[in-house]
Amino acid sequence: MSNPIGPPIDDENAPQVMQDVRIPLQAVRGRGAATALAHRFVRDTREAVDDGWDVPVDEEGDEAPAPPATRVHLETAKSAICANDSPDIYFDLSVNPYRGCEHGCVYCYARPTHSYLNLSPGLDFETQIIAKHNIAALLRDELGRPSHVPQLINIGSATDCYQPVERELKLTRGLIEVMRDMRHPFSIITKSAGVERDLDLLAPLAAQRLAAVYVTITTLDPALARRMEPRAAAPHRRLRTIRTLAEAGIPVGVSVAPQIPFITEDMEQVLQAAHEAGATSAFYTVLRLPWELNALFREWLELHYPQRAARVLARVQDLHSLDPAQRAAGKVYGSDFATRMKGSGLWADLLRQRFSATCRRLGLNRVRTELDLTQYRAAYARNQGCLF
Repeated sequence: MSNPIGPPIDDENAPQVMQDVRIPLQAVRGRGAATALAHRFVRDTREAVDDGWDVPVDEEGDEAPAPPATRVHLETAKSAICANDSPDIYFDLSVNPYRGCEHGCVYCYARPTHSYLNLSPGLDFETQIIAKHNIAALLRDELGRPSHVPQLINIGSATDCYQPVERELKLTRGLIEVMRDMRHPFSIITKSAGVERDLDLLAPLAAQRLAAVYVTITTLDPALARRMEPRAAAPHRRLRTIRTLAEAGIPVGVSVAPQIPFITEDMEQVLQAAHEAGATSAFYTVLRLPWELNALFREWLELHYPQRAARVLARVQDLHSLDPAQRAAGKVYGSDFATRMKGSGLWADLLRQRFSATCRRLGLNRVRTELDLTQYRAAYARNQGCLF
C-alpha cells in the first residue's frame, strides 16, 4: 500500500476501513411498499445502511423495524371534479375525496401522483393520506353551475373512496348525498366492503338508474392478495360485497385489473366467482408501470418473487409489444392511449381471448349498464325546486 503523504505502511498492519453495509430489503408488515422510494423531483437520494446500533427484532429474532403509522392530513381543496381526455377511460369526470390510499396496492397507477406533494410514491402513498374535507361542498357548487353538462362521474378513480379513514370522515357519503340531491348519475369503484354502509343511499339511486358500483378483485388467492393489497378487504369479503350489492338491486360489476403475468393467473376463476355472487359486467386492464411505479414494482418482485421477477417484467414488455430498442432503453410498458390499457400483440390477444371467452360463457357484459343523464337539474344545488 502506498502513502503519498508519509512513509510506506505495512499492508498487514494497515488500519481497516469500515465499509458501509447495506440493510437488506424487508417487507413491511401491513404495507405494500417496502421503502419510501424517492420521487422523481427529488435531487438527492439516500440509501439505508447498518450503522451498528441495535434495531428492533421480531418474535423470530429477525430485524424488524417498527411499521410506519398512517397519518391523515386535512386539505382544503380548490376543486372537486377532475376531467380527463383519455379515450381509453370510460368516464370523463371523476371525484377523489382522498389523495393516497391506505390499501397499499403495490401496482397502483396513482402512486406517482404523491410526487407532486413532495412525498414518496412508496410508503408515503399508503401512510400519508390527504383528506379533502370540503369536497362535498365543492362538488355541490360545481354541479350547480349553469355551465355544467351532466356526464357520468366516477368516485374513486385515483384512490379508494372507502379506505379505512372513510369510516370516520364520511367524505364519500357526503359526495353521494350531493349526487342524490342533484339527481346526478355516478359510479363507484372500490376494493372495500365499506361500500355496504351506504346501501341506504345507493339502492334507491340505483333503482332510478343513477348509480352503479364496481368491485375490484385481482385474485382469489388470499396469500397473494395480502402481499399485493395488504389493507384491502380479503377476496372472499369482496365477493360477499358483490352479493350484498346485487341483492339490494344495485348494478354491480367486477374489475379484474390489473392482470399481472405469472402473478395473477386465476382470471377465469375470479370472473366465475363474481358472476355467481351477482356481478353482471366485468372489465380488465394490464399492468402499467409509469414513473416511479416501475422501480417500486421491481422492488416488490425482488422481495416476494425473486426467482420469477425477470420473467414477469419481460412478459409485461411483451404485453405492450416493446421492441428491442425500447427494452434496451429501460422502457417497461406502452403509454399510448390506444394500447396502454389492454396491451397489444400476441400475449395481449391471448389475454383478451381468455377474458372474452369467459365472459361469453358466463353471460357477463350482455347488457350495458346505462345511467340516466336526463334527471339532473342544476337548480337542486341551491335547494330550489324545478318546474321541468
